[in-house]
Amino acid sequence: MAYILLLVGFVLLIKGADYFVQGASGIARLLRVPPILIGLTIVAFGTSSPEATVSIIAALEGSAGVAVGNVVGSNIFNITLVVGVAAFLYPLKVQSDSIKKEIPFTLLASVALLIVMSDAALQGFGANVITRADGLLFLLFLSIFMYYVIENGLKSRKDAVDSPAPADFRWGKKIFITLIGLAAIIVGGDFVVDNGTKIAYSLGMSETLVGLTIIAVGTSLPELVTSITAALKKESEIAIGNIIGSNIFNILFVLGVSSVISPLTVSGEVVTDVVFMIILTMVLLIFARTGYKIGKLEGVVLAIAYVVYLVYIIMRN
Repeated sequence: MAYILLLVGFVLLIKGADYFVQGASGIARLLRVPPILIGLTIVAFGTSSPEATVSIIAALEGSAGVAVGNVVGSNIFNITLVVGVAAFLYPLKVQSDSIKKEIPFTLLASVALLIVMSDAALQGFGANVITRADGLLFLLFLSIFMYYVIENGLKSRKDAVDSPAPADFRWGKKIFITLIGLAAIIVGGDFVVDNGTKIAYSLGMSETLVGLTIIAVGTSLPELVTSITAALKKESEIAIGNIIGSNIFNILFVLGVSSVISPLTVSGEVVTDVVFMIILTMVLLIFARTGYKIGKLEGVVLAIAYVVYLVYIIMRN
């Protein structure tokens, strides 16, 4: 029964995120919000909403391993398999702003995460904890990122959608779709955390491992679907922008809010996973700088990196 409820939870998360993005994007267009602002905020937040819901619920229930493992595992999955598959389907062009500002900001957020969770190594404490103060620091970093995005959006206002809304556009319908999507995400997240944790214990898996694998992959499916769809439509900026934005939201918003709700105790194994995430982000930056695109061969390398990582963490357990 736990497996069925876990599957139901994933379906609710994926469809909920889809409805949430669809409804919120419609409202944003009616308000004449520039496309760049929609892409880097609403779409990124929408595809990260499953991670946010799962990690926040896990924090409330005292499952710190699931909360942290979900974010780290999702980010690694995004950088490797999502970017890898999308690039293999169609080479991803990377804008200069992404190389100069957005990917480095993702790297900065990842390094900040490593620092705040390395209490044992840096301060000699008995445990690694992401405290409420650390969470507030993450939210401060997020506000800086949002300021940058909004400033860019205002500069790009001339590119906003100026055409009138369709005749059948209804505020009520878009708001209803957005709320339905949000409700599905919350219920689905609850199912995923509860049943994923049960399955982990029954299989002898640790909370951290199930967060890094089953839950991380499940909550990253919206990013996977969005980026693959964008790559097939040859809209590579959306594909790579979705991943960058989602990874920033995952660290700064998801872990920020989760740790403010309840301080998160981090196992030593996850510190290694964060180091791996930082290395992969650096590799992504290097790939992006070679000709301002991520090609098919580089996509294959990233996908293989995820398989290697998956084998490693399973053997480690």
